[in-house]
Amino acid sequence: MANNNIGPKRLVVGAHYGLKDWLVQRVTAIVMVIYTAALLISFLTGSNFTYEGWAGLFAQQCFKLFSVVTFFALFYHAWVGMRDIWMDYVKPVSIRLTLQIATLLWLIACAAWTVQILWSV
Repeated sequence: MANNNIGPKRLVVGAHYGLKDWLVQRVTAIVMVIYTAALLISFLTGSNFTYEGWAGLFAQQCFKLFSVVTFFALFYHAWVGMRDIWMDYVKPVSIRLTLQIATLLWLIACAAWTVQILWSV
């Protein structure tokens, strides 16, 4: 009796991230598009293009919070994409794990820096 892994009794392996990752990529992309549109509209309808004007925009609590949410969406979007690249194209487990940890640490550092910058305005 041959085990040919075809049909309903096949052996399924892997991380099973597919649908969740697809949905996360779309939702985070939508958040980034909305933020970009809001920033573009703010730029096109504004008249104060000085540092004080931009600082005033980012000093508003709602815009600051929207910026933080958008940047966190960007970092999560980048994490999902880079993790998938590492899983798909880097076969040695030790190198893949090292790259994933380095990517995660880099994105966490960027997130902390983003919060520091936005809350200093």
